[in-house]
Amino acid sequence: MKRIIQKAMVLMLCLAAGMPVQAQNVHISTSTTSLVLQAPKGGDLTCAYYGDKLNESELESMLSAGASKRKAYPVYGMETVAETALAVVHADGNMTLQMQVEDVSSKVNSVNGSKVTTIRLKDKVYPFTVNVNYRTYPDKEIIETWTDMSHEEKGIVTLNQFASGGLPIRVGNVHVSHLAGSWANEGRVIEEPLERGMLVIKNKDGVRNSHTSHAEVMISLDGKGQENSGRVIGAALCYSGNFKLRFDTGDEDYHWFLAGINEENSAYHLKRYEVFTTPVLALTYSHEGMSGVSRNFHNWARKYKLAHGDKLRKILLNSWEGVYFDINEAGMDQMMADIASMGGELFVMDDGWFGAKYPRNNDSSSLGDWVVDTRKLPHGINGLLDSARKHGVKFGIWIEPEMANTVSELYEKHPEYIIKPTNREPNQGRGGTQVVLDLGNPEVRSLIIDMVDTLMTKYPEIDYIKWDANASVMNHGSQYLTKDNQSHLYIEYHRGFQAVCQSIRAKYPDLTIQACASGGGRANYGVLPYFDEFWVSDNTDALQRVYMQWGTSYFFPAMAMASHISAAPNHQTFRTIPMKYRIDVAMSGRLGMEIQPKNMTEEEKNLCKNAISEYKQIRDIVQLGDIYRLQSPYENKGVASLMYVTPQKNRAVFYWWKTETFVDMHVPRIPMAGLDPNKTYRVHELNRIDDTPLSFEGKTFSGAFLMNNGLDIPLEHNLDWNKRLPFASRVLYLEEAR
Repeated sequence: MKRIIQKAMVLMLCLAAGMPVQAQNVHISTSTTSLVLQAPKGGDLTCAYYGDKLNESELESMLSAGASKRKAYPVYGMETVAETALAVVHADGNMTLQMQVEDVSSKVNSVNGSKVTTIRLKDKVYPFTVNVNYRTYPDKEIIETWTDMSHEEKGIVTLNQFASGGLPIRVGNVHVSHLAGSWANEGRVIEEPLERGMLVIKNKDGVRNSHTSHAEVMISLDGKGQENSGRVIGAALCYSGNFKLRFDTGDEDYHWFLAGINEENSAYHLKRYEVFTTPVLALTYSHEGMSGVSRNFHNWARKYKLAHGDKLRKILLNSWEGVYFDINEAGMDQMMADIASMGGELFVMDDGWFGAKYPRNNDSSSLGDWVVDTRKLPHGINGLLDSARKHGVKFGIWIEPEMANTVSELYEKHPEYIIKPTNREPNQGRGGTQVVLDLGNPEVRSLIIDMVDTLMTKYPEIDYIKWDANASVMNHGSQYLTKDNQSHLYIEYHRGFQAVCQSIRAKYPDLTIQACASGGGRANYGVLPYFDEFWVSDNTDALQRVYMQWGTSYFFPAMAMASHISAAPNHQTFRTIPMKYRIDVAMSGRLGMEIQPKNMTEEEKNLCKNAISEYKQIRDIVQLGDIYRLQSPYENKGVASLMYVTPQKNRAVFYWWKTETFVDMHVPRIPMAGLDPNKTYRVHELNRIDDTPLSFEGKTFSGAFLMNNGLDIPLEHNLDWNKRLPFASRVLYLEEAR
């Protein structure tokens, strides 16, 4: 046993030193998890284990307990029945691969301490190589994996399938939770058992990739997923374009999970010496249920995958639902004055501010013509910045730089810039005229970068950009790509999108940018390194937002989820929900407003003013704290509840929303989670509207009591008869009592 442990230690020391080794076990670990690969030189790379962290003796004895021997990166050709990660056509037409381990090495990043372990695979016959990479961070529970592939063949190798990676998952009572929906109904939770056959989750939008399906999943190994108990694997493909996630279950003891770029109509022609790099697939594991996986993703995102993830977000008013396209100088000044009077910090002017030859009065014209419409704004952007300065708020602006309208000066000058097939008229989207610019074209990329650069150079006080994308790739065809590379369209679009974002971020590192894409179309970790947040949905109905934000929180932290107080009746569902409920839902994300304040009553304004003040007290807990989801709205118990807790466990915020209203209804009492059982907490209700305080207002309870029993929340607000509401909601602030 001593010799075995010494061999394992030598292996890990070699990896840490960056030395190639003839490795048997490759141990990729975080502080609480282990991924074990077998990588014998000249043999197959196989995945043996993923789960709770193994110590040195467990690492050696694990194999005798029974372990997966599935290939970590399966390839097509000599094995043709099972699902594969990679399939190619060699320059000579051969369609087979036989990849064997050539060496293992590792390297530590001197800046952030992350460690990349690389297993180099080489074909037994052809000069074709694949580097399978795994990155870990010293302080996060995420393992990132991706591949680099290249060749030295005399000609083109066509990549027909090119997944980032995957995992074998032992057959048992395995359930998968993923997000699906549509415009105005994004992020809805789907939960299903893994059965024989294929479960495929994919996107083919071309521009956005999280309206109808998400590139993230949770895999519950102990039956239907529980929030705060049970073994769960989380996976997130970090890519802004078309994706495909596959679960293949046959007659073996393992499900096979693979994730990567959607290869449909995207065969890639790899030139000699060119390196094709797949997007990162982020993996995590927790035995603390789905909320445990969420906390892992959130903590990793705030430090490594979200722009300005360590900075609190401003409270804003967006003009869209307040005035839509009816932009004018006096109206913008009025809205700035109103949000300032309520304690807000930022005003964002939405669509409708631009266009000279073709003024933007509706959604049928002007995209691409990013000049101020001086008929609406006689003093231009500078006049609005003067107003913002006068009212003591920051100023933000809406743009949609990846799109054009066929009714625009840009299209008249450069019809070759749009995505369309040769010899055919383009399909046109929103407003009957919207088209997508071809970001694979370097001239188009320069156009977009110059537009943002001009805006920020002329108006450096702009604090916030709302970056929208309201169309799909509606027809296949690039006027820039050569005829033999038309299948590169989707990949080159997102390479171009990434290049544009990188350029803008390098020039304007402090600018806040929101990813809006017809609502929640860009909630993805391939996008978020360049964006501070995303617009969860164009649907601002508070009740439906409970469901959408619940699912979205599986993978994304509250600080990235823009959540706004809007008007009643709601503009999408026409449901009338009390202001208190609308406030309480919005306060569980990045708080903002999407409303015309001059149409609000004084009572409503005062409620919002108080809510903004109280949100500022808890903003750091919501945006930087650890999430614990308690009662899912999808379980149809009539109530939903979650909470955020500081890492120090000295402060917390508890949210409770009634989701149904019936006579003689009964809802469960909700035990809390994440508190220190040995600490005592004082309870204070925020956004209170009741005539009398709750029975536990100002009282203290031990963390153990709150986690074992919870507090009994009344189903109705204590109000005068004429003010009674069909909705009820509560926000409780818990602070350690000293």
